[in-house]
Amino acid sequence: MDKQQYIKQGILNLTSSSLYVLVPFGALAMLSLSILDFLVTPENFSKFFIYRLIFSSLGFLLFIFFKFKKDRTENFLIFTLISATLIVSVMVELMILSFGGHQSIYYVGLLIGLIFILGFIPLSVKLTALVNSITYFIYVIPILIFDDITQPRIFLNNNIFFIVGIVGSLGWRYFHYNLLIKNLSLEYDLSKDKEQLSTYSNKLEELVQERTKELTVSEERFRALFDNANDGVVVLDRNGIIINMNNKFCELHGFDKDALIGTSVKLLEVEDNKTEKEERFKRILNGEATVFETEHYRKDGGRVLLEVSAKGIEIGGELFIQSLHRDITEKKAIQEQLIQSQKMESIGQLADGIAHNFNNLLTSILGYAELLQEHSNLDIESRKRVNSIESAARKAGVMVSKLLGFSRRESSEKLPLNLNDVINDSVRLLEGVLDKKIGLKTILSKDLSTVEGDPNQIEQVIMNLMVNARDAMPDGGLITVKTSHVKIEKDRHNMPAYVLPGNYVLLSVSDTGCGIPKEKVSKIFDPFFTTKEKGKGTGLGLATVYGIIKDHKGYISVQSEVDKGTMFDIYLPISGKAVYRPVSEKLFSVTGHENILLVDDEEEVLNFTKDILETHGYKVLTANNPLAAIDIFKKLPTDIHLIITDIMMPLMKGTELIQALRTIRPDVKIIAISGYSEETINKERMMIDEFVKKPFEVYYLLSTVRKVLDTGIRNLPPF
Repeated sequence: MDKQQYIKQGILNLTSSSLYVLVPFGALAMLSLSILDFLVTPENFSKFFIYRLIFSSLGFLLFIFFKFKKDRTENFLIFTLISATLIVSVMVELMILSFGGHQSIYYVGLLIGLIFILGFIPLSVKLTALVNSITYFIYVIPILIFDDITQPRIFLNNNIFFIVGIVGSLGWRYFHYNLLIKNLSLEYDLSKDKEQLSTYSNKLEELVQERTKELTVSEERFRALFDNANDGVVVLDRNGIIINMNNKFCELHGFDKDALIGTSVKLLEVEDNKTEKEERFKRILNGEATVFETEHYRKDGGRVLLEVSAKGIEIGGELFIQSLHRDITEKKAIQEQLIQSQKMESIGQLADGIAHNFNNLLTSILGYAELLQEHSNLDIESRKRVNSIESAARKAGVMVSKLLGFSRRESSEKLPLNLNDVINDSVRLLEGVLDKKIGLKTILSKDLSTVEGDPNQIEQVIMNLMVNARDAMPDGGLITVKTSHVKIEKDRHNMPAYVLPGNYVLLSVSDTGCGIPKEKVSKIFDPFFTTKEKGKGTGLGLATVYGIIKDHKGYISVQSEVDKGTMFDIYLPISGKAVYRPVSEKLFSVTGHENILLVDDEEEVLNFTKDILETHGYKVLTANNPLAAIDIFKKLPTDIHLIITDIMMPLMKGTELIQALRTIRPDVKIIAISGYSEETINKERMMIDEFVKKPFEVYYLLSTVRKVLDTGIRNLPPF
């Protein structure tokens, strides 16, 4: 409603409330004033009491009607007011006429009635004038009609007093009514302001609730992001004291949150390069975003490698440091494995080249030493010297073989085998050379799956690891060899990160010896690196082990702690094929009379091999390069029974030479020889009948030649 309606309704409500009290109170007052009648005019007491009883009853009836009237409109209230005025005025007027007329003092009763009506009921000036007029005329007219005015001065005095009272009441009502309107207007304004304020308050409360909800959601969101981040997050003060951290940070270090809050992050850092750390902390405090790698202690005494990204942030005038910690332990392991692999590959290529040339020299040395022993009349002293030459050459050959084994150029034939069988054979060989103070324990899994491997090379791996374990325990200890099945999942724990998912046979060789210092663990697979005393190790053992395992598509890892021991874990892919059972080979003679074309760019090897073959009955044509060999073969294609050719030669690769020769005559028999392994020519292997690796023994070459000449031609691809 508008202001006018509010004021009008307010006056109506106030009038209704006033009448609700005034009507019954007035009726009761009229009746109680009968005591005054008894004192003033005892002779009229009975009559006046009847008047009072009748008009009081009318007043109570009016109150009852008013009380049960639900719809109290403005007209109804005016009607009630005039009715109450008439009841009081008529009753008093009857008393005036009965007691003194124009001289009666009871006219004061009319003024008292007006005082009650005008004092308690918020009448307008017009309504006040109407009530006054009704009261005055009820007083004057009956006196003028029914009374003889014998005392005009008294009557005039009463009228003047009455009129002055009426005028005063009008003035008083005018100011009071205006004041009431102002108050109601002010109340209206205040109520509107209050409503508006309430509206604003509600809106503000809703806004606050909405903002609070948004802040709560935002806080929960960021708290969830903070607590569930994949990286460890920690907040430090400017002194490095931990104020807050997320769950990942606690997980990385193995501590509860309560144990870390309030402590210095420096207590977690491994004491290393303290000056550099202090300089780095100063840069962070100066606002520089810094990324660095560090190592922290864990609760269990272990260590964790971390990549840390830290920056100083000012909040509320106070400097804090936000630091993100990422576990790079596995990443570092993978990087080290990659670097190790690349380093091994590079060294392997170098070793491969050296070994190839060296094998050519050894072939000549060993071959001529054998020829001297077999076909020369040497005295005892000279024969000893030849034996020394041969022994030295063979040791050199072993060294080259180890180099090739490391680089994985060594020839090998991988067959399905049971690792437990190889371990049992290795243990039987080693038991006789172990000190009595060293125990040897095997824990071999039953029903172990087969793996693809070269049994000789696998045995070499096991023997190498067990001998190293023995050497690491000069005062005694225990060597444990264990096999088991392992399934590597994509998401796995406590497994090397570089091992691809799959099913593996795990071979573990551990000892309780002196252990390997941490700074040397990353170098133990390097060729010629050894932790043993000078003269007690070549440094090729573990390098060879690494190369063999890599060649078997497996993985090797090492865990070691000084004075507690070392454990090597080898993961070999499961084959599942049946174990290979070798078939005995047929023995061949070593002499013959056939024509052989011999091709090699190394003059010493060429002459030595020619000498061997000719001394055993063969007719040999030689060529020191592939082009010369092709020229000879073109001239005598049907007269040559066998071709023996090197693989690595200038002008043309051995494989290209073989292809050219077979183009001329597809059924020609060919033996390839090389200082490299058979793996190098795997793709071209079906182009030859046999392969002989340098350095070779005389008898092995001769038996291979005889075997090829005496057996059928292998299936060769068409040209």
